[in-house]
Amino acid sequence: MLLKTFGWSAAITIAGLVGGFLIGGPSGLAIVAILIVLEVSLSFDNAVVNATILKRMNAFWQKIFLTVGILIAVFGMRLIFPLLIVCLTGHVGPIEAIDLAIKGGDQETPGTYAHMLHDAHPSIAAFGGMFLLMLFLDFVFEERDLQWLRPIERPLAKIGKLDQLSVVVALLVLAVVSQTLAKDPGTVLFSGILGLMTYLLVGGLGDLFESQGEDDDDAAAGDDDAERSVATKAGDTAAQAPASKGVGTTAGKAAFFLFMYLEVLDASFSFDGVIGAFAISQDIFIIALGLGVGAMWIRSLTVYLVRQGTLDDYAYLEHGAMWAIGALAAILLISIKHEVPEVVTGLIGVGFIGAAYLSSLVRNKRIEAAGGQVEHLGG
Repeated sequence: MLLKTFGWSAAITIAGLVGGFLIGGPSGLAIVAILIVLEVSLSFDNAVVNATILKRMNAFWQKIFLTVGILIAVFGMRLIFPLLIVCLTGHVGPIEAIDLAIKGGDQETPGTYAHMLHDAHPSIAAFGGMFLLMLFLDFVFEERDLQWLRPIERPLAKIGKLDQLSVVVALLVLAVVSQTLAKDPGTVLFSGILGLMTYLLVGGLGDLFESQGEDDDDAAAGDDDAERSVATKAGDTAAQAPASKGVGTTAGKAAFFLFMYLEVLDASFSFDGVIGAFAISQDIFIIALGLGVGAMWIRSLTVYLVRQGTLDDYAYLEHGAMWAIGALAAILLISIKHEVPEVVTGLIGVGFIGAAYLSSLVRNKRIEAAGGQVEHLGG
């Protein structure tokens, strides 16, 4: 199981380290290794959140997530996206942006690729921060049977009964941030609204097509029941239709929009890593290698969590990941004005996941001691 899930990640890691050595020698190899660790540590909570979504997809779309998805993550987010940002914010053409990227240069030197990308950070942080904030708010404002941080989650779930409260709170946060932290309030406000709209659009379309798919499944099941009834009355048991396939999984248009939702989510998680990587190296190819290999490990970990049923075994992991997302959203918004070290971001995420894992272990022991009676121990 481990070899099947992580084998490709291990092979690509070796290839990435060799590529780093060919590009930059021993120092290039070392930087690629550092960036791999950076990406994995920053995005570990991303794997847990992705797993909660990926388990709703069928096997085909899970493979798409590992193949097409990793191409988007490596070439799209780690290579093409920074170039596009430089083109838009620096008012330069694609060829000039590529030339600037190849030339390198540090963030402190005006006119360099890294400096232009760093200047675009407020807009990027506002977009990603609002997307992640909406994800967090929708989670904590939803009433659920299982609660982790009861003194906080219970009252939040109660006030969350107010329709569209997450949108109101997110817009209020954006208004405050844009007026207090941003040098250019209008740009940050616009980028944040785009992030919120993207979350609502992609998530809404996914829910729409998923509900339509469930309606189709119900209709098909009704037809099957009718056919079986007729067949039974006729005494022809061999003509009874087989049970429906794919129960509990999403396919078709719904899976496509869930996939798109996952890619936007991954993008929001990767913003801080992509920009922070320029503090370690100014070579875009070294950065793409390191962060790309790290993204592959995160995707493999996501699939492993789904196939092992880890989220079911450790019930609070999703809660920990969501609180880590809330912390990351806050960090992104704060970083519009203040520098936040990547190590702080990584430690906060790992801290929430670790605490949720330990809480899950305690819960499992309590349930086992009670003879498996979950009802009164679930929250």
